[in-house]
Amino acid sequence: MKRSVQHGSFVIERDLPHAPARVFAAFADPKAKAKWFGGPSKVWEELERRMDFRVGGTERARGRFVANGRVSDFQARYQDIVPDRRIVYCYTMHVDERKISVSLATIELEPSGKGTKLTITEQGAFLDGYDDAGSRESGTRALIERLENSL
Repeated sequence: MKRSVQHGSFVIERDLPHAPARVFAAFADPKAKAKWFGGPSKVWEELERRMDFRVGGTERARGRFVANGRVSDFQARYQDIVPDRRIVYCYTMHVDERKISVSLATIELEPSGKGTKLTITEQGAFLDGYDDAGSRESGTRALIERLENSL
């Protein structure tokens, strides 16, 4: 196998009509996060979910795509948490047994009027021929829409 790495980054901003504490809880509380973080139920079947939300804690969300049987595996470690303000974590993504990427994600929450300005910044290393072609950003945008609907 030829070894290679491609780098990419993106920023997503949203103004949400909810207090920072409520938005933070949607990321921090395992039950609240399970409502939006994953694929739609008719498209993606959850195989494993666990979350230890603390600095040094880990998270895993593993599931199978119904149409093709491929397994996606998100494995994260929390690096920095400031309640109601910031979450920083590193994560790997696998498809089946293949590691496709390693990323650093930062979630920032700023009070804005009666709501919250949410900013997500992600920097990724895409490995060994995996061509992301913007799918990580579009996938994150879809997750944020699910987050908004869950709030």
